[in-house]
Formats: sequence, structure tokens, C-alpha cells
Amino acid sequence: MSDFLTEYAAYCETHGRPDRIELMLCDINAVLRGKWLPGDDEKKLAEGMVRLPISTYAANILGAEVSATGLGIIVGDPDGRIVPIPGTMKPVPWAKGNMAQIQVEMLDPETGELSELSSRKLLANMVDRFHEKGWHPVLASELEFYLIQPRNSEDDAPVPPVRSPDAQNYDLEVLERMKDVLDDILEVSAIQGLATDTLIAEYGPGQFEVNFHHTDDVMKAADTALLFKRLVRGVARNHGLEATFMAKPYADFPGNGMHLHASVVDADGKNIFDDGSGKASDTLRAAVGGTLETMRDLHAIFAPHLNSYRRYRPMSFSPSAPDWGYDNRAAGVRLPEVKGPAARLEHRIAGADVNPYLVITAILGGMLHGLETNPDLPLPLDDPNAETAPRLTADWIRAVDRFSQSDIASKIFGERYRDIYSAIRLDEIDQLTNEISQVEYRAYLGRL
Repeated sequence: MSDFLTEYAAYCETHGRPDRIELMLCDINAVLRGKWLPGDDEKKLAEGMVRLPISTYAANILGAEVSATGLGIIVGDPDGRIVPIPGTMKPVPWAKGNMAQIQVEMLDPETGELSELSSRKLLANMVDRFHEKGWHPVLASELEFYLIQPRNSEDDAPVPPVRSPDAQNYDLEVLERMKDVLDDILEVSAIQGLATDTLIAEYGPGQFEVNFHHTDDVMKAADTALLFKRLVRGVARNHGLEATFMAKPYADFPGNGMHLHASVVDADGKNIFDDGSGKASDTLRAAVGGTLETMRDLHAIFAPHLNSYRRYRPMSFSPSAPDWGYDNRAAGVRLPEVKGPAARLEHRIAGADVNPYLVITAILGGMLHGLETNPDLPLPLDDPNAETAPRLTADWIRAVDRFSQSDIASKIFGERYRDIYSAIRLDEIDQLTNEISQVEYRAYLGRL
């Protein structure tokens, strides 16, 4: 842990000793959980004296443990030892006082190794599988979010910022009106080392999208997506607003997606998707085929929550089928470029409400499956002879059930993690679908 103390000393020299350090552990839902550590207690973290229950990795969306996972009080709820992730200590400019944040993981109390419940570890394992073949994924993500007026209660529906047009698609005046909060988002992103690229006004009222630069540091790409969501919410609060990455906050306006652009380079840095023909190479087509063939089995990763399934609608910018096309935004997998260093696929199925580590693991796992098995590829949507692919299910329960029995999910995530993830989703289904909604009272109570 001397590396952490060295990193901490360098941080203090640049930013001053923080009043406290936020220790941030990413759980299965990409909710950050952890502790506040006094800024003068860094040796306690360095010496492994800070702990959390290992079940913290696997809480449901409401924060409760799920006994069906085999974790928590039914096994005594043992602690895991918290360890800092090197290179992740950053200032928190939107917070009052001098506060720092650092990402952490936990060591398994039995093995002393990094816990198998870590979604970061699952992604690292997947990247290792590519490296074993001499390949290196290159990624760039896009994230959509809404800014909304502050609510008095968690039950209140969202309301867009004042003067937000219903369709603000690429509207530069919207960017100008929201300049203060958007400038702060980009400035804080730069301070925290998050490689933002373009920022646009998206279609819905108060909706925006940020693009991140391509990188061959896959873990950093996932970290960036996770930390950006926290950052946006924090900066928005300072401007008297809320921010949400909920998949579908408005019934009548577009949902929030997380799109992932992915290519693969070899040891010499050459894009393996480019064969010099100027057309989609066999390698690129194989990777696309793998993502399509695995999409139904992995749907519960791309759409983890009840609200996630409201995002999929025909003739929208939220694709809802395992299909593909050339520069076609209606496709589940789009090919923006098929030649040269930029040859890549864009996976457009996931909502912004996902765990980015799990989504990237799933997409890379699908690509690797295709590269290894070369599955049949249907005609692209652009072809007049293309057959319409059956839509992905709109049934949350069916998606989770399919994932829970999937061999490819087990191959990508491991059987134990697949089962734990399924148990948590089934618990969420039980928690949320057993509550009678206001719309049911309005429609039925006085009429039946």
C-alpha cells in the first residue's frame, strides 16, 4: 500500500490535504457505496484497516441485501478489506470544503484476493481474454441524461428546466441557455481527468448527450462512464437542478441510452476490422454476428430495471431488436465506419441506467464469441431483402429468466455471478411489481 501513500502525498501537494476522502465502491447496480474517511487517516486505508460487508457489492436497487444471493446475514455478513484502486484519487470540485474521492474494491475474506463480486474484475477478466489472443479493444462511450427542476418528493414526476422546447434536437440556443451548468460539467470533467469530447442538446426537453474520446484503456472507459454520472448529478445540484440517467423518465420523450463504439487492434496497433477492401471485413462481420447472437441472452444486462423496458419503442432512436445496419441509427448494432483505423461497430441497445462495467463486458463478450465462432450474419437493415428481426422482449421477467439460464452469460460472467445477478433482479421484480400503481387506481378502482 506504499503506492497509495505516495499517490496520496502527491495529491496533497497539488490540492492540499482533504478534509475527508470518499471511498467509493461500485455495486452491481452501479450505485456507489462506501465510507467517508478523515483526510488525516490515510494510513488506516493503506494498512487495510477499513472494511465493509462483502455483501455491499450485491445490494438490490433499494440498498437491501438479497438472501437468495447466498450473501449477507444468512452467512454472517462477513467483512471484506477495502483496498484503493491506484490512480483513481480525484478532487470533488462540486462539494463544500476540500474533499477527495477514490475508487475502492474489496478483498475476499477467505481467499485474500479481489472479490469475484467486483464488476471491475469481470471486465478485467474479459480484457485479459482479448489480450491472450494478441488483441486490444478500443472503446468510446456516449451517455445521455436529462436535467430537471428540483423535486420536493421522490414521488414527484420530472419537470424540464424552464424554456426547454419539447424537441431541442441539436439546438444551440438550448446549449447557450444552459451554458453555466454545462460549462461546469465539462470543467469538472477535465479536473477529474474524464476525457469528454462533444456535448450536444439531445432530442428531449432538458436532454443532453456527451461523447467520450476513444481509448485502449478499457477500464478507464468504464470508470469514466461511472464517474461522469456522479459528477453530473453533483454539478446539477449546485445549479439548483437535478440530473437523471434513468432510462425513460418521460413517457412521451426519448429515453437515455449508453452507446458503445468498439474496435479491436492487434499488437502492432492495426485495426483488425479493416482488411483493406473498403468494405465490412469478415472479422468485423463476425464481431457483429456475435453481438447479435448473444443480445437476447444478455438483455438483462443492457436493460437491468423495470423502467429500462419503457425505452424500447419501434421507429425511435432506441433500437429494440438484434439487427444491424450501415450508418443506420434504427439498428441495434450500427457500423459508422468500415474501413481504416476508425472501422468499428456501435452497440446501441443499452440504456444509461446500466452498470458500465457489466455492459462493456457483455458487449466485448459478444464480440469475442463472434470472432471465435463466426456465426451467420443476417442481411443489414439497409438491404431491401432484409427480414425483420423479432424484437427483444419488453417483458422484464422474461429477460431475467433467459439470462439466468444462459450458457453464454455463464461463460462471460461466470456461473456464480450470473446466478447472483439474476437473484438480485428477481428480488427487484418482486419489490417493484407487487406495488399497485396510481394508474391502476385511476383506471380501475372507481369503475370495477
